[in-house]
Amino acid sequence: MDTGVMGSGTRSDTAVPVRVTGAAAGGADWVLRSAVAADVEVIAELRAQVMRPDLERLGRYDEHRVRQRLRDAFSPQHTWVVLIDREIAGCVAVRPAEGRLWLEHFYLAPHHQGRGLGSAVLGAVLDRTDSQGMTVGLNVLQGSAARRLYERHGFLVEAEDPVDVFMMRPPGSLPTPS
Repeated sequence: MDTGVMGSGTRSDTAVPVRVTGAAAGGADWVLRSAVAADVEVIAELRAQVMRPDLERLGRYDEHRVRQRLRDAFSPQHTWVVLIDREIAGCVAVRPAEGRLWLEHFYLAPHHQGRGLGSAVLGAVLDRTDSQGMTVGLNVLQGSAARRLYERHGFLVEAEDPVDVFMMRPPGSLPTPS
């Protein structure tokens, strides 16, 4: 089932070319393309690499589990791969659940972080969810730098526990100035 989040309702139109300008990703072009089943191991490896510092800080890193959790939850029909020069630079998943959309598995390779790519990708995803009038939920690890990105894009804390921060964003929430 396609949620239409990144397209107009069919998987064939879910690849949305977007121009990243300025300092974002060094001015490189990036594209979101639909994930396929064969992407699972590349994305599992990316997840392990990106999450390792925060999971180690929280005393929760397990080399096998970090990859297996992605494999168990991987849903190609709700996942998009971020490509730069035809190479996987990241991914993002948006799936319907509990009356909202859940933003999950949003990872960018470390060498693509900190240059505006995450903000550009998140903005493109949120433009689509806003056009559908959908609330978006997510969880982020306690102490993760990604929390600031989500807050800049209008996400608010709903609940916290010692490991996770659960956030939500009503449709149309305006990003806060950087």
